[in-house]
Amino acid sequence: MMAKEFKIVHESEIEGTPQQVFDAATQGTSGWLWPMEGELEPRSGGAGPMGSVVTVWEPPLRYSNRMDGEGGFFNQLDFDIAELPDGKSWLRYVHSGVIFEDWDNQYDGAAKHTAFYQHTLGQYVKFFAGKQAAFADVQGPATSSSPEAFEAVKAALGIHDGGAGGHVSVAIAGLGTVDAVVDYLDPNFVGLRTEDAMIRFFGRNAFGSVVGMTIHLFADGADAEAAGAAWGAWLNGLHS
Repeated sequence: MMAKEFKIVHESEIEGTPQQVFDAATQGTSGWLWPMEGELEPRSGGAGPMGSVVTVWEPPLRYSNRMDGEGGFFNQLDFDIAELPDGKSWLRYVHSGVIFEDWDNQYDGAAKHTAFYQHTLGQYVKFFAGKQAAFADVQGPATSSSPEAFEAVKAALGIHDGGAGGHVSVAIAGLGTVDAVVDYLDPNFVGLRTEDAMIRFFGRNAFGSVVGMTIHLFADGADAEAAGAAWGAWLNGLHS
């Protein structure tokens, strides 16, 4: 099986200082992505998350890590941050690596996920900078791989094709009513933000998988396990 390289570049303005963006990329990943396994050594050549190596460590403007494996595999993440006026930053993020099969579909999925994750990073820095999150990852049942599965999620949330910026109010058994701002909306992804949480929905049925979601809770003492179970029951109920 031959590896084919890819490179995804995403640039965005973030309402936060370079240090806040740098800290989010290196310390606060539970708040916008997922908790990274492994302790990060804050130096070039040090151990990075998930078995990677830190290849660039220049706080607060540059950070990179890289993971190499068999068969030509590599995965590299580059964060280049520039200071803008009024406490803002410009982030140039590059994800490069290899894909071994189903290249077009996998690349399309990775590029669209990158846009969503980078938006979520910006939301984290603007509203929750410096906070660690209680995190839950929830996957829908096998039936949520159907073509219409993500539309069912948006309908259940009360989201229509009005774009981001609206509000939703949804009752979740065990949690009560969740009132949120729709901070991201496109055919494959939905982002909700409350006063103390971000909830992200992934229509991975479009890329050969199942619908999923992540929950990022910032309130003191938040119970991610309970929230994951409650949202998981809701998600399963849509596709039972």
